[in-house]
Amino acid sequence: MKLSRRATTATALAVLALGGTLAATTPASAATTRTTTQAAPTATYNGACGTGYTVIDSTPVGNSGKVFLTWNQSTGKNCAVTVRNAVGRQINMEVTLDALGDSDEPSVDSGVYTSYAGPVYVNGRGSCVAWSGTIGNASASDSGHCG
Repeated sequence: MKLSRRATTATALAVLALGGTLAATTPASAATTRTTTQAAPTATYNGACGTGYTVIDSTPVGNSGKVFLTWNQSTGKNCAVTVRNAVGRQINMEVTLDALGDSDEPSVDSGVYTSYAGPVYVNGRGSCVAWSGTIGNASASDSGHCG
């Protein structure tokens, strides 16, 4: 006897309501159905700062991406770039990098981008730095890494 999906579901619910087990009435094909989900993409550093820069920190920007802080030992400069998890439609993005305690203004790149904002640079020797990033309505900031 072949039961329809609706009849099988009704029977399974009745068995559960009476304290039975679902396995007794579920067809084998339904018991082996699997659902797979793919992990959401995660932003990775894209090399935008150039050669000689290595990532020394990153800060998540909501669920949208990350702002990466890099350092170049030979030049003494820090660089920052805000990277989205996945390329998409144009959206407001920003990256800011500030050498704390110096008289210079923070280095900022702000605009409407599809994948990343930046790079921006500051002289990091003898200074601690603060960095921040914005992607759409999400923003984040951090500080530290005194050079």
